Amino acid sequence: MGTISQREAYGKTLVRLGKENERIVVLDADLCKSTMGILFEEAFPKRHFEMGIAEQNMASFAAGLSLTGKIPFINSFAVFVTGRAYDQIRQSICIGSLNVKITGSSYGLSDFGDGATHQSVEDIAIMRAIPNMTVLAPADAAETIKMVEAAVEYEGPVYLRLNRNPLPDIYDEGYDFQIGMPSMVREGSDFVIFAHGILVYEAIEAANALNEEGISVRVVNVSSLKPVDEKEIKRFCEGMRGIVTAEEHSIIGGLGDIVSAIMKGSSIPMEAIGIHDQFGQSAQSYRELLEHYGLTSKELIEAIRRLMRWK
Repeated sequence: MGTISQREAYGKTLVRLGKENERIVVLDADLCKSTMGILFEEAFPKRHFEMGIAEQNMASFAAGLSLTGKIPFINSFAVFVTGRAYDQIRQSICIGSLNVKITGSSYGLSDFGDGATHQSVEDIAIMRAIPNMTVLAPADAAETIKMVEAAVEYEGPVYLRLNRNPLPDIYDEGYDFQIGMPSMVREGSDFVIFAHGILVYEAIEAANALNEEGISVRVVNVSSLKPVDEKEIKRFCEGMRGIVTAEEHSIIGGLGDIVSAIMKGSSIPMEAIGIHDQFGQSAQSYRELLEHYGLTSKELIEAIRRLMRWK
C-alpha cells in the first residue's frame, strides 16, 4: 500500500504551494484534522479560516475571497461539501465561474465506519452536472499532488475528490497530469478497463490476473471526469473486444455514463461496475465494503468474462 494517503498528500502540497503563492487560502468546516487542512492552518494561521459546521457559509465566503484575488480551497467530507453547499456552489461560484477549489474528502465508501450519512456515492454526478465545474478524482497520492498543482494554475471552479485511506502507489513523481486527459497505466490488446480512484489499482490487479490466462487488458485512468478528451477515450477503445468502466460511485451519472455517451453507436459491448443505486453502510473495514458492493478485481475479472461470451 502507499505510504501516504491522498489527504496527507493534499495537505502537504497546499503548504508547499502556500509558501510560493500568498493568494492561496484554505477554509475548513470543523474537519481540518480529517481533511488535513490543519497542516495549512499550522503553517499559515492567518490564511486559514475555520468556518464551523457550515459548508454553505464556507462556499459563499470562498466566493467572496476569490473576488478579491485569493485562491480559496474549501474542505469538507465529499458528501457534505457537495450536498449541503450545492446551492452556494451553483449560484455563487459556478454561475460566475469563480476561482474556488472544492475538496471533497472521504469520498465513496472510504469512511467505512460512519455509514450512509458520511459516504458520498453521488458527488461526481452532482458536480459534473454543474456548468463551469471541473471534476478530478486522483488514483493515488502522487496524482493528488499533481492535481492540486494543476488546480492552483487553473482559473475557475474545481472539484477534487479524495479518499480517506492510504492507496497503493500507481504513479511516480515524474507523472505528467493534464486536466481533461485520460492516462493509460497498462497496455492491453483485447479489452479495456476505464477506472478512477482506488478502482485503478483493482483494474491493474484484474489485468495482471487475466494476463496469466492469455487475456490482454488495457487499463486507463480517467481521473479527469470533466472535462474528458473524447477522442482519447475512443482511441483507447479501438480494436477492443469489450469495454469495462469501474468506479467507487453510483453507476448513475459517473464514469460509466461518460464512456457510454462517448461510445454511443459503437458495436463494442460494455459493462459498468459501480454502486447500483444504493446508499453505503457502515462496516468493520473499507475492504469489506468494497467487496460487498462488487468494487474489486474479482468483479472486474467476471465482467471481462461476461464480455468474452458476448456474441
